[in-house]
Amino acid sequence: MFDLIASPFLQDYLICRPGSAKGLKVPFHLYEELRQSEREPVPDWLRDSAWKQWGMVLPDRPVQDAVMVRQPSDYGYCRASYELNLGCNYDCEHCYLGLKKFSGLKWQKRKQLLRSMQRAGVLWLQLTGGEPLIDRQFKETYDYAFRLGMMLSISSNGSRLHDPRILNLLRARRPYRLTLSVYGASAKRYDAVTKRRGSFKLFEKGLTAAQAADLPISLNLIVTDTNADETEDMRAFARDRGLPHNVFSNMAPTIYGGVETVLTQSEEHLKTRKPFTGCNAGHTFFHADPHGLVSICKVGRDHQFSLVKEGTAGLRKLGGIADSLQLRTGGCSGCLFGQNGTCGTCRPLAKLYQESGAPLKNYCRHGGF
Repeated sequence: MFDLIASPFLQDYLICRPGSAKGLKVPFHLYEELRQSEREPVPDWLRDSAWKQWGMVLPDRPVQDAVMVRQPSDYGYCRASYELNLGCNYDCEHCYLGLKKFSGLKWQKRKQLLRSMQRAGVLWLQLTGGEPLIDRQFKETYDYAFRLGMMLSISSNGSRLHDPRILNLLRARRPYRLTLSVYGASAKRYDAVTKRRGSFKLFEKGLTAAQAADLPISLNLIVTDTNADETEDMRAFARDRGLPHNVFSNMAPTIYGGVETVLTQSEEHLKTRKPFTGCNAGHTFFHADPHGLVSICKVGRDHQFSLVKEGTAGLRKLGGIADSLQLRTGGCSGCLFGQNGTCGTCRPLAKLYQESGAPLKNYCRHGGF
């Protein structure tokens, strides 16, 4: 198995190490040297760089055995997210997925989807759900994406991290990042949010196992009306564990346009959204749902198409879809906040809020934000 990944990245060329946030930017001629000399010994410049950057000694073997050299792509994508399954072992009332159905692609079509992502240039891939670790094909999917030369991140509730089969896989083929959601600092609050007795105990068990394995963990502290009184305790929990963390308190409607998730917010903990200045959704990254249907992102799911059926070539229309979805039309037409660059909500998200009938103040500065 390879030790490093050499890959184009937009207009640059990177050397990455699975499981590490550190990387190297190299000029084209050094990337091309690796690509054209895969049967030659690892060059001295890469040996020296690997030692300086990661303190690792590259083995004395051909480039093709030590480095996964990714081929250039004509499509210009660098990141993607993939919902393995919408199913979950929790039933959190704030979950934006709404109906959490267990369904998705069979194994051969999953492989086809991942190969299309690789051909599109995707270097960073987020595996999410639902809860990805309970997916029946998680281990096979993770392993296959890893062997395709992707830097993998996982978004999880951590309840299955204590499973030796999962933990051993992540030890051997380390993720770039493991992001765990936290729903409370006590069993009482945590279990109330997830609606599953014993979920806090499983989370602690999984987190302890992952830290013992020295996996790269970050925490998302989810604040709702149910656990708002433990916000500071959740921060203290993260600090005591020595883990980086972010606080999330603004809930979005469900992907089906349901308002029930918005109603779980803690009003006193809502944050003013930063001005939306645009993003590259659909241009340099995209999202795939459990059935391989591609959209510009997790929020903007209009005009989906099957990447499995259409292949990588289908991605050529995604940029046009993205541009059309970001237009401030309909309920946002004539908005001065949008015109002067101080609106805090992208158009696809605003559309979900509007369709759900959520209070205006949750997404529009005219409503008080």
